[in-house]
Amino acid sequence: MNISLIGVPMNYGCDREGAQYGPEKLREKKIVEVIKKYNHSIYDFGNLYVPKVSEEEKYAFHKKMKYLKPIVEVNTNLAHNVYSALAAGNFPFVIGGDHSLGLGSIAGASKFYDNLAVVWIDAHGDINTHETSPSGNVHGMPLAAAMGVGCPSLTDVYYKGIKVKPQNVFIIGARDLDEGEIQLAKEKNLNLYTMDDIKTIGVNAMVEEITRKLKENNVEAVHMSFDLDALDSEIVPGTGTPVRDGMTMDEVKYVFKHLMDTQLVKSMDLVELNTHLDQDDVTAEVAIELVDWAFQLIA
Repeated sequence: MNISLIGVPMNYGCDREGAQYGPEKLREKKIVEVIKKYNHSIYDFGNLYVPKVSEEEKYAFHKKMKYLKPIVEVNTNLAHNVYSALAAGNFPFVIGGDHSLGLGSIAGASKFYDNLAVVWIDAHGDINTHETSPSGNVHGMPLAAAMGVGCPSLTDVYYKGIKVKPQNVFIIGARDLDEGEIQLAKEKNLNLYTMDDIKTIGVNAMVEEITRKLKENNVEAVHMSFDLDALDSEIVPGTGTPVRDGMTMDEVKYVFKHLMDTQLVKSMDLVELNTHLDQDDVTAEVAIELVDWAFQLIA
């Protein structure tokens, strides 16, 4: 497989120092060599340009969303990079950076594929809008925007219109949802699998249900977006919004394997490695272990 590696050194979505250094840390940890082990050809496109905006200007572009303009610019450029990679027959692998970049990845993939599904593996739903977000941090909004919900500046990134249909959205591992997100999940009847759900039905039954729905919905491709905080906070100290009682490494690997086995996963994000919060590169090593696992599964 030809892999396009795209770094997005952005922290505007989380408004916390450290997330912007994730791509370079992963390269230091030999991410390119790890992926190459499995006979992939990898093209490292370096990092996208992220404009400098001072903290004093964070609300200059919208009174309820921080750093809106640069986030939109970066996501628009990312979307075209992802679309171009897919058009070239490559697998776009986007490394962040905060999870606001998920909007650009989805927008690019959905322009290429008519019936895209998104598997969002995260402690958070990221389905807030500027009206429901308690923080104004845009990394809590990309999945809502991809479904066409929220501010037009976000919903219309790259092209106008919905990027992914709600029935094709699958959220795995959530355990820190805001009230507005719970309401939206009910309104849209989202495929939401909280940690309580996973403990109740088991990861095996959850994955079987997801793969069945992908088939029933005639999904053409899956974009898999993985936030390191999906894992239990004891495993990943180096992420901006860690939450206890998360997924184990074995559970994440199981999900990766069975999703990859469908041969529908055509693009992927790995986000929210915060080097300022990490302890002795523990989280960076976890990220590399999961990359190693994922790319031995991709045919």
